[in-house]
Amino acid sequence: MSFLETFCAPGATVRDEMMEASDSVSLRVLTFTPPKKTDNPVIVFVAGWISLIDGWKHVLLELSREFVVHYIETREKGTSQIRGKVGYSVEEVGGDVVALIQQLVPPDQEYLILGSSLGATAVLDFAADLEHQPVCHVLVGPNAEFRIPPVLRIVIKLFYPPFWFVLRPVIKWYLRTFRMEVDADRAQYDKYCRTLDGADPWKLKSAAVALWDYTVWDKLPHITTPVLIVGASRDKLHEPELMERMTRLLPFGTYLDMETNTGTHSREMVLEMRRYLDEVRSA
Repeated sequence: MSFLETFCAPGATVRDEMMEASDSVSLRVLTFTPPKKTDNPVIVFVAGWISLIDGWKHVLLELSREFVVHYIETREKGTSQIRGKVGYSVEEVGGDVVALIQQLVPPDQEYLILGSSLGATAVLDFAADLEHQPVCHVLVGPNAEFRIPPVLRIVIKLFYPPFWFVLRPVIKWYLRTFRMEVDADRAQYDKYCRTLDGADPWKLKSAAVALWDYTVWDKLPHITTPVLIVGASRDKLHEPELMERMTRLLPFGTYLDMETNTGTHSREMVLEMRRYLDEVRSA
């Protein structure tokens, strides 16, 4: 069994390919196909900032039982192919996703968008402007804004990527000391450590600089598609109080608390998503 096949439900298959989002950017897309054809919507899955697929194993194992899933690895990840100089803003990350949706989802195909963290923020940024609207959005831990302390901004600006091995332990210390309750959810901290260990420092620096002045607040009132925001009350890194405020600003927003980051990446989250999808489709 290959590494990617370990993310498949029994009988499901996975295809790994590079797709052009623009002349300058090609992204890795993993397509999971269930063992039997169903009438479920196709899922376009936009994972979080520099995240690794490992963190979504339980979710993909459950989804691939009954859903076709297009898992998109965004441009700041090490798997992207970049030609020339490009930006890493929320708008540019979202533009890639819109371009791939146009290629992956036929106009008559029902679909939903599942996003996480920065991927979820990018979805909120372009959601109102999508020509082919999804049935709904399911967004796990979207960031309303990116809070980077002034001192850390200076460090990032001066940081020379080949010395990433020096800065990486400092970031891990900052996360466990100021932004995470490690005792409540050790798995989240371990997952972020693996993510940082696997990050491309050149892309990471450009992406961090591009994100730190962004906010999504003005986009939310214009989104008319149903949105389920999945938060975790004990995940301080993703600021659950901001997610609840985001939900109130969405015309058709619903908030779901899975308590921990591990809960938001679990089979139970998928079951809650299915219930929400059934409600939206029957409305």
